Amino acid sequence: MNFINVSFRNKNNQKLIGRLELPANRHPHNFVIFAHCFTGNKNFSAVIDISRALSAQGYGVLRFDFTGLGQSEGEFADTNFSHNIDDLVAAADFLSENYHPPTLLVGHSFGGTASLYASDKIKSVKAVAVIGSPADPDHVKHLLKNDLEEIQQTGKAIVNVGGRDFTIKKSFLDDLDNKAYDEVVQELKKPLLIFHSPQDKIVHIDSAENLYKAARHPKSFISLDGADHLLTKEEDAKYVGNVCASWALRYLKIQDEDHLQSKHEVVASLDGNDGFTTKMKLGDHYLTADEPKDFGGNNFGPNPYELVSGGLSACTAMTLQLYSKRKKWNLENVEVHTNYSKEHAADCENCEEESTFIETFDRSIKLEGDLSEEQREKLLEIANKCPVHKTLVSTVEIKSKLVE
Repeated sequence: MNFINVSFRNKNNQKLIGRLELPANRHPHNFVIFAHCFTGNKNFSAVIDISRALSAQGYGVLRFDFTGLGQSEGEFADTNFSHNIDDLVAAADFLSENYHPPTLLVGHSFGGTASLYASDKIKSVKAVAVIGSPADPDHVKHLLKNDLEEIQQTGKAIVNVGGRDFTIKKSFLDDLDNKAYDEVVQELKKPLLIFHSPQDKIVHIDSAENLYKAARHPKSFISLDGADHLLTKEEDAKYVGNVCASWALRYLKIQDEDHLQSKHEVVASLDGNDGFTTKMKLGDHYLTADEPKDFGGNNFGPNPYELVSGGLSACTAMTLQLYSKRKKWNLENVEVHTNYSKEHAADCENCEEESTFIETFDRSIKLEGDLSEEQREKLLEIANKCPVHKTLVSTVEIKSKLVE
């Protein structure tokens, strides 16, 4: 898990609090804004699960609290649907100024409806996904139906939504009346993905049908059969995140990474502005080497000594299994745990001098299977004969030259 706590100002200079979920092993290839549901916040379980599923596939995801909700400043009673749209635009401006412009909007329930409206105002957005979203912002009135008369007569009312009390003012309802969703959806002109559960008891499946009919192609619908409106089951939320991540790649630009080529078995490439994050090709396989964050790296991959230790561990395990099969011994599993360090030579006289340190690999081997004590001791002896072990303890010559 890799995240950054962030804050930014909305149109009214109120501080909005968010969290930026980032991939653990690379820089994001695209940035996403996630809009939570009506009266929700960035820390709802479904919001977290979907965001992390997206970040696991290389996206940077900003989830934040709308004005007056969660940790963000402002009074919810003084907000309306237009405020939600403005907050999304402010979030996009924040990403554009500090990272990269967002290319995907994902909204849950009323947040999905707000995302549809905001997508026209955020020019960098290339695609929109909505989850259990009403086809019309006016749908919120259904949630407030027992309090509508009081709101109309007195100008406001305290309503209970999701077990919590909120003050809703008449200005909120008036703002909803001014939003013609048909025109917005028809003029979207961006790929749209609609998730909805047939069993949704908060927003009827008819909303998904109306959205789909109103939208232009390209448009897609995914049925979340068995899921509830808030996606309280973790597997439902992760499914939404994973499907959304794959769907969006069809419409988003991802910079192709240069595939390293070399006549050698291994090649490493590091640009001057990449710190320690190093692209590597090992045989037919690609990976990233790096250093920990406290050393100035991004921790996107193992450090060089971890790679060497990994080679020793892997070679030891392969050698022991190969030897056991040849001997027809019952070695069910072998684990090789290795640490690298520099330690004082056992017989050093001037231990404070750098030259008295020796390179040390601390290797612990766990053997599972029906093995005699004699067989276990023999396997320990064989471990010291694995090819990588022999290379590390032998005199090694490294020949270096510059090439064009």
